[in-house]
Amino acid sequence: MTRPRKCETLSRDSLERRLHFHGESHRMNAFVAAAITFACTFGACWIAMMIRSALPPSHQAKESQDVVRLGMGLVATMTALLLGLVTAAAKGSFDSQDNAIRTAAANVLALDRLLARYGPETQPTRDLLRATMAYRLQVIWPSSRSPRLETRAFEGGSGAETVENQILALTPTTDAQRWFKSESLKLTEDIVKARWRILGSAEGSVPTAFLLVVVCWLTATFASFGLFAPRNATVMAVFFVAALSVAAAVFLILELDRPFEGAIKISSGPFRYAVENLGK
Repeated sequence: MTRPRKCETLSRDSLERRLHFHGESHRMNAFVAAAITFACTFGACWIAMMIRSALPPSHQAKESQDVVRLGMGLVATMTALLLGLVTAAAKGSFDSQDNAIRTAAANVLALDRLLARYGPETQPTRDLLRATMAYRLQVIWPSSRSPRLETRAFEGGSGAETVENQILALTPTTDAQRWFKSESLKLTEDIVKARWRILGSAEGSVPTAFLLVVVCWLTATFASFGLFAPRNATVMAVFFVAALSVAAAVFLILELDRPFEGAIKISSGPFRYAVENLGK
């Protein structure tokens, strides 16, 4: 019985350590992916314009240009659809995580008030609840300014379960206390579920293969643009803006897919507000 519990604790710890993002990640960084996308697309335009003069006249005929534009138009359409779908999915996942954070913070505040109304014997549980929330705040948002409470007791990741066990140990003597205990257990279960939901989505869902396929499609499309385009500053400026735009799209997708790090991340406001108001 001891060994499974140890493994379970280690599993919780490994999940929570994934939220400590300090620039070290196995997945491609959003800035790096965007830079690679820009280099590939804009470079493809420039190289295609350079090799245009080396093509035989038959390859530059209007019929050849029409076939190239028709084929690459299909690729461009598929790329646009894929980028749109993935952007919508990433935004939906981001909003879902943000809603989970806000709901969990509200449930913690409601749980604290129920315990306060139960009676003074729940004060140790309320103190534990506040310390656990402070620990979660420091884990998920390491740079967030939060109350500096002693959190070593929760490094095993069992704070929520300990709160639940303490509530289970209560012995209500009145109908009101029995109701408070029942509702507190329901809220505690919701908080535990929200915690696993947050930890389970820490690493995002955009696979590297998706990025490779999208960058390849974009590179081929931009190469077709430059193959028959005139070589002048205006055309190069348009290609620069277009390449920058698709690179920004890739950047946004990866940023939304990682809701707890980067330039676009979920606000710590709900958790910080909950910590500041617990125990009052």
